[in-house]
Amino acid sequence: MRREATPAEHRLWQILRAKRFDRFKFRRQVPIEWYVADFVCFAARLIIEVDGGQHAESRTDLRRDAFLTAQGFRLLRFWNTDILDNELGVGEAILHALQAPPLPSAASPLPTLSRKGRGTSAPLVPLPLRERDRFRAAEAGRGGIGVT
Repeated sequence: MRREATPAEHRLWQILRAKRFDRFKFRRQVPIEWYVADFVCFAARLIIEVDGGQHAESRTDLRRDAFLTAQGFRLLRFWNTDILDNELGVGEAILHALQAPPLPSAASPLPTLSRKGRGTSAPLVPLPLRERDRFRAAEAGRGGIGVT
């Protein structure tokens, strides 16, 4: 099921992908520890799950949600029919969640995963800015237009 998206997942991905949704970047099918999240925006610490009928009153989902919340994520769950029948309402709910302040950081932050999601890798170290990026940052701070 992870390779073949449901029609609802496909439709929601068309809305979220390529930073089309208010410039927030989403990734799909992201491994987080032993779980796979349907859609994740790391900048907003937001996970969006698309559920079918098999998820109704699922104890497994409750444990999963508790774990992901403890990692500092907020979760939104939508039924397949909600996405297909009420796209505008779903979009408004996502926008509201993206604009909400992030949750306080978790006691134990999420470990950095390797590119293939196989365990931890070395923590990311910010690279020095190139001259062009410094100019863009300076211009953005003054309200000017940066060079492309």
